[in-house]
Amino acid sequence: MLAERIVGQLRWSVEALTSCAFDANTWGNHYKPGPVDLNGVTVRRFSTKGERHADFLRTSTRVHGNPLLASTKDQNMWIDQQGPLVPELVETLADADADVVIFYPYLYYPTVRGLPKVGRRSVMHPAAHDEPSIRMSVFAPVFAQAQGFVFQTDGERRMVERMFAIAERPQLLLGLGVEPQSGDEAAFRSEHGLGDRPYLVCLGRVDDGKGCRLLATYFARYKRRYPSPLALAFVGPVVQPLEKHDDIFVTGPVSEAQKWGALRGAELLVSPSPFEAFSLALVEGWAAGRPALVNAACPATREHAERSAGGLWFHNYLSFEVALHRIATDHVVASGLGRQGESYVNDHFRWPVLIEHYARFLEYIGERAQKRGSRPKQATTS
Repeated sequence: MLAERIVGQLRWSVEALTSCAFDANTWGNHYKPGPVDLNGVTVRRFSTKGERHADFLRTSTRVHGNPLLASTKDQNMWIDQQGPLVPELVETLADADADVVIFYPYLYYPTVRGLPKVGRRSVMHPAAHDEPSIRMSVFAPVFAQAQGFVFQTDGERRMVERMFAIAERPQLLLGLGVEPQSGDEAAFRSEHGLGDRPYLVCLGRVDDGKGCRLLATYFARYKRRYPSPLALAFVGPVVQPLEKHDDIFVTGPVSEAQKWGALRGAELLVSPSPFEAFSLALVEGWAAGRPALVNAACPATREHAERSAGGLWFHNYLSFEVALHRIATDHVVASGLGRQGESYVNDHFRWPVLIEHYARFLEYIGERAQKRGSRPKQATTS
């Protein structure tokens, strides 16, 4: 989204380097290697060297059990096993004749192995949250060599500054933009059997790590205490299936039209994940004028809720029940939260203004790098 809008709005030359994978759980090669043009961006794909290693979960358990004490050998093994293992991409980065080379996010092989190759021209979008991985010492030199940082929330910036000595580096608070659509609520309801029932929506991967099972458990308990037609719709690819429940609908992936229809038809959007660096789904829900309910354990989504006054948050089941019941039964509260969330998005997360801020920041990083060695004007992302 950033790359396409840099090209469309600024007319810069942008090349995106990535793997041939489609599935981030396996990194199996899906696309053909080589360059393709996608909406003005040259996307250059590199074959992965095999799928995610069979020992990855075992290595993760060993390393994440105490990341501060994990050996350098085990940490580097974890980076390689996690993937995507694309050494040719890393070598190509070393020769990239770009003013700025952008890495997104901090966690994966292309950033860990690639950023040190282009240190003085590097910008990192960490997309970081508080997790065991970020405490691994293998990441310290990567953060140390990045010449600029783009953060999605103040909470992310503060956390990264506490963990790494980067406070003096150029930084930008940016986030992501949205382009709201009218959507097709009728098609969404009809295809997925919701009929005319009121419903909550949870948008994104159906994954225990995203808090989906927690939400399903809390919602089922709420329905036992407050019987009503209210339903819950999980909209997105299913990684870990949920138990069947008469009031819970799991749609799988949907079209953009149905996604926006699902958002516009919902009573509210719920973001149950404790681990989000930004949460585009939350911003999209507000863009559709819906109130939000978020997990208080997630600094990013709670920060959005507090700054926008567009949502409530829960710490446990009882606070979930109180917040949900208030939004679901009080139209004045629900509509007020939705309006405030929509205003927050319009003020902070529309693309033209975001790209202008981003361009000034990248130009500054590029000028700093050129003082230490001239490069042609171009941007590369990884």
